[in-house]
Amino acid sequence: MALRLRPLRGDELPAYVEHSRAAYERELVTQAGLSPEVAATKTETDWERLFPGGRPAPDSELFAVEDESGERVGDLWIAERENDGGDKVLYVYSIEIAAELRGRGLGREAMLLFEEEARSRGLSGTSLTVLGGNEVARSLYRSLGYVERAVFMSKTL
Repeated sequence: MALRLRPLRGDELPAYVEHSRAAYERELVTQAGLSPEVAATKTETDWERLFPGGRPAPDSELFAVEDESGERVGDLWIAERENDGGDKVLYVYSIEIAAELRGRGLGREAMLLFEEEARSRGLSGTSLTVLGGNEVARSLYRSLGYVERAVFMSKTL
């Protein structure tokens, strides 16, 4: 299936912000092991910074992932950022394929579109963060050549 990226429209933004916020909070609990209370507080703080006034921060870009017929099959949220070495890279805040369409290679194809976007900007690298419990995503990223640079670990006593 041939996918493409298109900028998210203003009328799509409120639903995207609410959906991604809820998913982030839920994943902080299910994949990062935070308590629901801590996840809610972290989400509130992060969303105030990432979506000030309900709009994406100036350095962020939101895209719809569409199939060849123009159907929206997912979303991609990116930003140009500096990596630990001071080089500018294209960073994935979030990539999501609709639940009913997963397992068909669309996530892989969307990631390849993301990498092509980075190349088209003259950037030589990409970066992302994935929560430790998200084994499906970690496996996909590894298969695309992404290397884990750090693993944060904790233990509740």
